[in-house]
Amino acid sequence: MKRPRLPGSFHRIRDRISAGIDEFRIHLSRPDALLQLAVLGLVTGVLAGAVIVLFRLLVEGLLEALLPGEGAENFEAMPFPDRALLPILGALLLAALFRWGGRGMTMLGVTHVVERMARHQGYLSLRGFMLQFFGAAIALISGQSVGREGPHVFLGAAAGSLMGQRLSLPNNTIRTLVGCGTAAGIAASFNTPLAGVVFALEVVMMEYTVGSFIPIILAAVAATTVSNAVLGDAPAFLVPALETGSLRELLLVVLLGVAAGALSAVFNEALQTVAARTRGIAIWWRLLIAGLLMGAIAAVVPGVMGIGYDTVADALDGRLLAATMAVMLVAKLVATSLAVGLGVPGGMIGPALFIGAMLGGLISRLALLLPFDIGGQPQVYALLGMGAMMSGSLQAPLAALTAMLELTDNPEIILPGMLAVVVSGVTASELFRKKSLFLSILQASGRDYSTNPLQQALRRIGVASVMERNFARIEVTVTTARAREIMKRNPPYLLIDGPRGPAWLMPAVELARHLDSEPDAPDDAVVDLAEIPGRRMHVAAVHLQDNMAQAFQMLDGSSIEALYVERVTAPGASRIYGVLTEEMVERAYRY
Repeated sequence: MKRPRLPGSFHRIRDRISAGIDEFRIHLSRPDALLQLAVLGLVTGVLAGAVIVLFRLLVEGLLEALLPGEGAENFEAMPFPDRALLPILGALLLAALFRWGGRGMTMLGVTHVVERMARHQGYLSLRGFMLQFFGAAIALISGQSVGREGPHVFLGAAAGSLMGQRLSLPNNTIRTLVGCGTAAGIAASFNTPLAGVVFALEVVMMEYTVGSFIPIILAAVAATTVSNAVLGDAPAFLVPALETGSLRELLLVVLLGVAAGALSAVFNEALQTVAARTRGIAIWWRLLIAGLLMGAIAAVVPGVMGIGYDTVADALDGRLLAATMAVMLVAKLVATSLAVGLGVPGGMIGPALFIGAMLGGLISRLALLLPFDIGGQPQVYALLGMGAMMSGSLQAPLAALTAMLELTDNPEIILPGMLAVVVSGVTASELFRKKSLFLSILQASGRDYSTNPLQQALRRIGVASVMERNFARIEVTVTTARAREIMKRNPPYLLIDGPRGPAWLMPAVELARHLDSEPDAPDDAVVDLAEIPGRRMHVAAVHLQDNMAQAFQMLDGSSIEALYVERVTAPGASRIYGVLTEEMVERAYRY
């Protein structure tokens, strides 16, 4: 027996692999493809964890080499001229980076991730990844008043998104991978995997489903493991042993929650105002202005430079005076509002925690001056202030509460923590009518965010999981013999080709009815599918990666009545996998 030639065998193997990959993609378009999503979530967590570790090693290594004394945040030890000039030099580098490398991209961090999830199915670019990596590194090293968590979230989300795009995975899967990367970013930042999961679901995904919950958990665990293996398992904050007081202290907790909610509204309004007022200025000029303003603030209050976790640690240890905390609170709020509002590519979570720690410590100190005893440990209130400020400013109460629990490993913090985060969140959202910082920045930049339960449900389902794969592609004019041959396969639908490709979708029963009406027609008689009685639906192409929300958008309010699902296989060539009607979209939503 003659063996087949190698090229022919190679092509057959390649075709089988390609078909297997296509089936894998089609299966992933289902909302319940848990095993495959779990594996991809694990891979995303490892990848995101490695990127975040690399980012931290770069930033912390350069800061330790640059700053006098010990530690990667000892900006206070720098002499006056140096700490005033450092943010200006960093701003020059940032301006050059965005001037010649940004190509119009001005928004990064969690805000950009939320916007891409709402409008672009979670697609993040390699350019954005590089801008965030090096831009945030420059901002943190130069002492800008920004956090590292926002960049971590963006880098983790981009790692998942880019991997999904590279593998041409369905858009509903890419959205889940963005959530996995988000959880990995928070988990690797604080060594708090559960808080990372809750943050991803509460802030970015804005949904709680089993299909997203399981891969996101695995991603958070994987990223934390990678981070611990390289950087150690020490938490972001060394919280001393905490003791909660009597029930009388709950009154002070309520007061702290109201104050944190009001301050969150002020923080939100300041950021939104700066962003809106400076939107028309080129990004490089805004960055230069941010550098000059930060240099002036750093000359007077160097404690607000950088992330500021060393100052937060002092508040958690009860080592700061009330006057010091008051100055730090105001200076950090002003410095961060200017930096982030002007476009510095850093995060807002770290500054919110800083401000909350100062607020909580300050309120506990002031409570000691009251004639009746309702005060408690300043450390407890510094931690509660962090959670309350995170809840009010980010509108993420569950993530804030979970972070407090994981940081303290003390279940007694749950009761006062629940009260603080709820009161703060309600005060900011209901009393002051403020949304989260991320949505406020989106609105200030002219990119309003909106979603609804229908869109949320349809985004979880890929078109490939709903499409009808049993169809026949047919020319608009065929012979009776050809028509009868096709009907022997019992396809539910006929995809009819026009002059420029598929033009209509017809239920096959319409052709069967026509053939039955002319049983004696000769085999060579011509059947014109554009003329016979029957329902013909105008069609358009939808990509195999698209989800049902995109399909719904194409069908809603247009002359298009059906879709065919295709994937481009080569320049000028594509493969059609199935067809989709309005009825199928409606059934998917009901399901």
